[in-house]
Amino acid sequence: MATRNLLLVPSSISLTTHCLINTTNSHTSNSMFRTLLFSSLKSTHFNPISPFKFPQISFLPSSSSLSRPIRVFSMAGKEKDQTFTTSTSEQNKHTNRLASEHSPYLLQHAHNPVNWYPWGEEAFEEARKRDVPIFLSIGYSTCHWCHVMEVESFEDDVVAKLLNDWFVSIKVDREERPDVDKVYMTYVQALYGGGGWPLSVFLSPDLKPLMGGTYFPPDDKYGRPGFKTILRKVKEAWESKKDVLVKSGTFAIEQLSEALSISKLSDKLSEETAQSALHKCTKSLAESYDPKYGGFGSAPKFPRPSEPHAMIYQSKKLMDLGKTGEGEEHLKMVSFSLQCMARGGVHDHVGGGFHRYSVDECWHVPHFEKMLYDQGQLANVYLDVFSITKDVFYSCVTRDILDYLKRDMIGPNGEIFSAEDADSAEPENPTKKKEGAFYVWTTSEIEDIVGEHASLFKEHYYIKKIGNCDLSSMSDPHNEFKGKNVLIERKSTNEMASKLGMPLEIYQEILGESRKKLFDARSKRPRPHLDDKVIVSWNGLAISSFARASKILKTEPEGTKFNFPVAGTNPPEYMEAAKKALNFIKENLYNSQSRRLHHSFRNGPSKAPGFLDDYAFLISGLLDVYEHGGEISWLSWAVDLQETQDEVFLDKTGGGYFNTTGEDESVLLRVKEDHDGAEPSGNSVSAVNLVRLATMFTGARSDRYRQNAEHLLAVFEKRLKEAPVAVPLMCSAADMLAIPSKKQVVLVGKKSSPEMELMLVSAHASYDPNKIVIHIDPSDEEEMGFWKEKNPNVAAMAKSNFVTDNVVALVCRDFACKAPVTSPKSLEALLLSGKA
Repeated sequence: MATRNLLLVPSSISLTTHCLINTTNSHTSNSMFRTLLFSSLKSTHFNPISPFKFPQISFLPSSSSLSRPIRVFSMAGKEKDQTFTTSTSEQNKHTNRLASEHSPYLLQHAHNPVNWYPWGEEAFEEARKRDVPIFLSIGYSTCHWCHVMEVESFEDDVVAKLLNDWFVSIKVDREERPDVDKVYMTYVQALYGGGGWPLSVFLSPDLKPLMGGTYFPPDDKYGRPGFKTILRKVKEAWESKKDVLVKSGTFAIEQLSEALSISKLSDKLSEETAQSALHKCTKSLAESYDPKYGGFGSAPKFPRPSEPHAMIYQSKKLMDLGKTGEGEEHLKMVSFSLQCMARGGVHDHVGGGFHRYSVDECWHVPHFEKMLYDQGQLANVYLDVFSITKDVFYSCVTRDILDYLKRDMIGPNGEIFSAEDADSAEPENPTKKKEGAFYVWTTSEIEDIVGEHASLFKEHYYIKKIGNCDLSSMSDPHNEFKGKNVLIERKSTNEMASKLGMPLEIYQEILGESRKKLFDARSKRPRPHLDDKVIVSWNGLAISSFARASKILKTEPEGTKFNFPVAGTNPPEYMEAAKKALNFIKENLYNSQSRRLHHSFRNGPSKAPGFLDDYAFLISGLLDVYEHGGEISWLSWAVDLQETQDEVFLDKTGGGYFNTTGEDESVLLRVKEDHDGAEPSGNSVSAVNLVRLATMFTGARSDRYRQNAEHLLAVFEKRLKEAPVAVPLMCSAADMLAIPSKKQVVLVGKKSSPEMELMLVSAHASYDPNKIVIHIDPSDEEEMGFWKEKNPNVAAMAKSNFVTDNVVALVCRDFACKAPVTSPKSLEALLLSGKA
C-alpha cells in the first residue's frame, strides 16, 4: 500500500496534471462545503459560496487522525520497512529558536537545518517584514509520521534551504497549543473531510490559511507532488497571485467562524430530543457492534471510551425500567468488547496499559504509542463494568492500567506525563528507529527469557516462529513484523489451564512470572521516547480513575490474587496518586489570584492559558476525588474553577462553552466543540459536571448550574437529534439532566474513621451515574462553613444526624431523605434495592 498525502489547494495553484482539479459551480461548492462541515465540524449554520477548487487527492491519515486513520506500512520513497535513521553526529550541526522551548516535540526539531520559529509574534513579524508565506507544521512528540517527515524533509539541507529562503517556518506542538491546531485542522477538515498529523499548512503573514495537507514525502511519486514541488508551487503562486490567495484564506476563515458560532434557538432541549438522543445513539452503536471481535465499527478499531460509557449508562436505564433483556444485551456488547481489547495486542500484556488503537479488526496489531487520555478513560470504563458484574477480570485490567501509570508515567512530584512513543531504536541496531521495536518478540527471545514455561507461554499468547501478525489481512500487509510476535490471548485462561489439567491459579501465576521475566528483559531495550509534558486536561481524566478506583476496588473479593504486571496496589494508594497530581497542578499550573489555569507544564508552565478541556476535565476529576473521600478543599476548588470557566468560556447569550478564552488575537477561530472522540468534548464533560453540581447544591447556585446545562444542550440540539452517535457522552448528559429528581447519598461522621471509609465503599459499590455522594464531618468547621453557605440542607442534616462513634448514611431525593442507616451493608442493600 503506497503512502498517500492530503493536499488542499486553491484554484490559483496548479501542481500537476495528475491532480484532478474540481471545476464546480458555486452551488455545488456550497453543497460540498456544507456537507463536509456537517460531517467534520458538527455544525449546521454554514452558507458560503466557496471560491475553492482542490485536487481529489487521497491522504495519509496519521497515527492519531481524527478521521479514524488507516495503518500504512510502507512510506513513499521507501522500499522496505517504516524505519528511519537518527544521526547523533549531525545532531548539533544546526541550532534554531526551538532550542529555547520546553515542549519535547519542539525540542526534537531544535537542531534541524530548517530555521524554525515557535508560534508567536516574532515569526509573524518576520513574515510581514519579508512579505513571504508562513509554513506551519503541527504535530506532537509521539507521532510516527511526524518523525518520518522530519527525517525525510526537515533534516534535509535542500528542503531546509527552500523553506528558509521562501517561507517563515513555524513549529507547533498540538498538545501544547490545541487552540492553534484546531483552527487549521478545522480548515483542512472543512475543505476535505479528513485530516491528521503532521498537519502542514501554508499561511499568509496575517495567519489566514492558503492551502494545507498532512504528511508529504519529499519527492514526487505515484503522480503526486512531493514536498519540494509543493514548496515551489506555493512560492510561485504567492508571487503571481498573492491577492487571490489572501482573499481566499480570509473568506475561508470568515465562513468557518460563522459556521462554528452556533447559538441556542431555545432555552432548553426539547423534551423529545432529551428522551430520544441516548436511545438513538446506543441503537446506532448496537448496529455497528462486531459480535466476533467486539468493539463498535470496523478496522482500524479505536477504544473510544464515550461509546461503552453510553452503552453502560443505557443498560442501567433499561434495567431500571424493567427491560432486563435489552439492558443485559447492551452490557454484554460492552463487556465482550472490553474482554477482546484486554486479550488483544492493543493491550500491553507485559507492561500494562493500552496502545492507541488496533490496525485490524481483532484488536491484535496496534499503533504502539500510549496516550494518557486513553489510560484514564479506559480505567473508568473497566471500573464501571466491574462495579456491575463484580467480575475481577475487569478490576484487574483497571489495576493493570493504573499500575502502569504509577510505574512509568508519574513524575517525582506526582505529575502525570502525557505519552510514550510508538517508535524506538531497534535493539540490534540502535541507530534505526522502528515502530513497535520495544514491544514485539521473536520465538527465540521468548524461549531464552521465559525458560521452562516457554511452551506454555507461546501457546497461550499465540507465539510463532514465523511471527503471529497473520490473523487479518490488515494486521501486517507488508510483512513489517515478519518473524516478530505481538502478544495476544486467543483463548481464555480457564480454557488453557483446563487443557493442561492445571489449577487455574497456578496457570495464572506461571503467566505472571513469565511476563515479569519479559518485562525485565524489555527494560534493557532502548525505550520509546517519553513525552514528560504535563497536560491539565489529561491529568484530570487520570485523576478521576485513580480516585474512583480507591473505593470501587475495595469491593473485590477478599483474597483476590494478582499477577504481574498488576502490582496488587492497596486501593487507598490510588487516591494518594490522584491527590498528588492535583497538588502538582495547583502549585504549578494554577494562579490563585486570577483563579486561572495554565494548559501544560514542562520545566515551567507553558505560555498557553488553560483551555475549556483543562477546566472541564479537571473539575470532573475534582468531583470524583471529593465524592470518593477527598477533602472539602477539592470540592471548593471545583466550584471556584466552574465559576472561572463560566466567566471565561461561557457564551452568556448563545449558550455553551467556547474552547478558548478569545484573548489571543493570533488564534483566528473560537469554536464550540461537541464531538466525543478519543477524548470527550469539553462541552459534553461540562454538561455532566453542571448536572452533578446542580444535584449537590440547592437554591440559586443549583438553578444557575442547571440553566447553564440546559442552554448548553440546547445549542447542540440539532446534533443530538440528527447525529447522536457523534456525541455519546452528551447524550448521557441530556438524559441525566432530564431525570426529574436527583439522588444524593449523605454520609455524616468523622472523616478519618474506619466507619466512614466503609460507608464510602458501600456508597460507591454499585453503578449509578445519577447519584452524588456527600460526606460531612460536623466537627469540622471548614466543612460546616462550606455547606452552610452553599447548601444549608447538608449542614442541617449533619447537625441533626451526628453520632460520635458511628457514621450515619442518608439516601435522599432532592434532599428529601429516607430513614438513616448506620451499617455499610444496609446502605449497600438500600442503594441496590431500587427503592432509594
